[in-house]
Amino acid sequence: MFQKEITNEEIARLELIQYEGPVRVIQSREGFDEEIGRIMDEPVLGFDTETRPSFRKGKVYPTSLVQLAAADCVWLIRVNRIGYPRQLKALFSSEDHLKVGSGLKDDLRRLRSDVRFSPAGFLDLQDYVEAFRIEEKGLKKLAGIVLGHRISKSQQVSNWDAEQLTGPQIMYAATDAWICLEIYHTLRDSSWKHIQRLS
Repeated sequence: MFQKEITNEEIARLELIQYEGPVRVIQSREGFDEEIGRIMDEPVLGFDTETRPSFRKGKVYPTSLVQLAAADCVWLIRVNRIGYPRQLKALFSSEDHLKVGSGLKDDLRRLRSDVRFSPAGFLDLQDYVEAFRIEEKGLKKLAGIVLGHRISKSQQVSNWDAEQLTGPQIMYAATDAWICLEIYHTLRDSSWKHIQRLS
């Protein structure tokens, strides 16, 4: 159904894809209060975090940004500015809201060192793809295999604690969460089609 592996050379030949819809950058409690109702209406969300990179051994920074993606909107929550409102922690602990990301172990470990909550309702694509016999784990390679497109990782080690996020940072962060959602839906839809063919 899907190829097991993909080379860097194969990825380089794919067309670049990025999120093209509206992005809400939340950097105040008032802004969070305006958007959280819409976020909580979404049963499935793409999920990612960004942290200021450390170039010194043993130095680890707290989470800077939490990204949540619906099909038609992405929210970038600057938790380094607003902290963790009660409703955001409730979302992280909710079984009723599926949060889909890639390599969630590190994200959740860092978040739990920032704030106390019990994670629930998270789905890691690195685990999910095993059912489809995909052996790659990195998000860039998963996008290539599942979606047939390439995503940019050029902003990964930029300063996520900067006073203002740049346009390229915003696009990168939005795409990373949105692409997780796109991969999940594509895999889920393919499995449903497979079941229907068998029945």
